[in-house]
Amino acid sequence: MADFSGRVGLIVGVANHRSLSWAIAQATASAGAQLVLTYQGRFQEHVTELADTLTPRPLVLPCDVQNDDEIAAVFERIQKEYGGLDFVVHGAAFAGRDEITGGFLKTSREGFKQALDISAYSLIALARGAQPLMAARGGGSVLTLTFLGSDRVFPNYNVMGVAKAALESSVRYLASDLGPQNIRVNAISAGPVKTLAAAGIGGFSSILSVVREKAPLRRAIETAEVGDAAAFLLSDAGRGITGEIMMVDAGYHILGM
Repeated sequence: MADFSGRVGLIVGVANHRSLSWAIAQATASAGAQLVLTYQGRFQEHVTELADTLTPRPLVLPCDVQNDDEIAAVFERIQKEYGGLDFVVHGAAFAGRDEITGGFLKTSREGFKQALDISAYSLIALARGAQPLMAARGGGSVLTLTFLGSDRVFPNYNVMGVAKAALESSVRYLASDLGPQNIRVNAISAGPVKTLAAAGIGGFSSILSVVREKAPLRRAIETAEVGDAAAFLLSDAGRGITGEIMMVDAGYHILGM
């Protein structure tokens, strides 16, 4: 079990109890982390209720990752409350419904911009805000969430696949930029899980069925497995790992067919 006693972590992207970000929050909080959870708009009630179940209770703050002022306000509050930051989990991702139905060829310019802004650029913005707070602690760890659709075509994933590819490339460039300050940047590529985001992907149940049938472990993953893998990467146990995309998908990614 990783030990997060005395560590402060920011987790962005919790929507409800099925969120992968929430699984990571549970794993790190149970190991002693003091967390800061953010919410976007309509998810305030859900995130607040979830925060009430953790000890110590997380600080809950609003954060629209498309709003630089709100991002800055989050880090200012963390600086004021805790004086520094040890890890960040980036679980923000979004594409408009019209962009993930039908063919990729129909992707709109505005839809493309929105998906890349929320799902990829926001990692850069959060890392930039976290950098001075982590440097004050002697280093830190940044973790984001991706999916195999970054590299292979999945039905109705469309522009989200392009956004995840940009996200994974950003992980590598950020790892290079921040490494000299002992700040690590990694990603977990999780297998398909029934999250709120997955519910918007047409034919998701079919994707899940294929994974259960074909994956070497002959099953889909559980959110807790992502939480445990994240705790490893965020902790001192993963101190030599940066710029990596860790696959947590029951082995599905190794298959050719």
